[in-house]
Amino acid sequence: MPTILGQNQYGKAENRVVKITRDGATHHIKDLNVSVALSGDMDDVHYSGSNTNVLPTDTTKNTVYAFAKEYGIESAEQFGIHLARHFVTSQEPIHRARIRIEEYAWERIETSDNNSRFIGADEVKHSFVRKGQETRVTQITFDGETWQVISGLKDLVVMNSTNSEFWGYVKDKYTTLPEAYDRILATQVSAKWRYSWSSDEERMPNWEKSYEQARKHMLQAFAETYSLSLQQTLYQMGSRIINSRSEIDEIRFSLPNKHHFLVDLEPFGLKNDTADGAVYFAADRPYGLIEATVLRDGVEPQIPVDMTNL
Repeated sequence: MPTILGQNQYGKAENRVVKITRDGATHHIKDLNVSVALSGDMDDVHYSGSNTNVLPTDTTKNTVYAFAKEYGIESAEQFGIHLARHFVTSQEPIHRARIRIEEYAWERIETSDNNSRFIGADEVKHSFVRKGQETRVTQITFDGETWQVISGLKDLVVMNSTNSEFWGYVKDKYTTLPEAYDRILATQVSAKWRYSWSSDEERMPNWEKSYEQARKHMLQAFAETYSLSLQQTLYQMGSRIINSRSEIDEIRFSLPNKHHFLVDLEPFGLKNDTADGAVYFAADRPYGLIEATVLRDGVEPQIPVDMTNL
């Protein structure tokens, strides 16, 4: 049975690069995990083993580190755009570059006030603690003409301790879940949003501000929505971002429902009432998984439905 080569790509995955920028005594950190995938005229290397058109993955790794030094890292998106443009325009056999980046946030450690600072210590502006809230992500794809930038975050855990209900659902002989009129709503947000920017002829967004504002609107919508379902909350989060940020056309959410069940304390003669401040059992699995895309009206979806490998 004859065979043919299908879609293929190659590159160096998970290049860990940390760039320190010194502004006098004040230092700034950009901590990235960069993965490069290249595709193009690569039939011969698969069919015959000829490496004529192959840029070594070690070279792509070196390019990541060299670009971090040469151009700095203004934002994950801007850094990915520099890399993608370089690989496609400098190597004729390469027709498409995809750059995936995770960014790990650090915050500055607040030092003691002057009265309690130990003897001989100066004001410290170079010590940081790793944030544990979320990981920022972006994927930049470039084919020599058109750009696609999909950014977002993952592992952002949020909770509303009230203003959430769940009732009126379908019931059959297997249903045991009691209706809830005052429950905890918690989830671990994975969100990817696609920018409308796609050409060098268009004005590029301010990537840092856009991320900060999208995150802010997402959290505000979560907090301010009186939720009758996680689906409703998801839609409000997506709508708030799109209505507030003109540069974003599409957002895809994957929200696991981090269930909190009331503990039955009646065997101990205790009433476990939400109105009095209840005790819950936090179940990590199995969990409900709510996923959906929110779009600007008239826009076609481009973010994959399955974001597992995005």
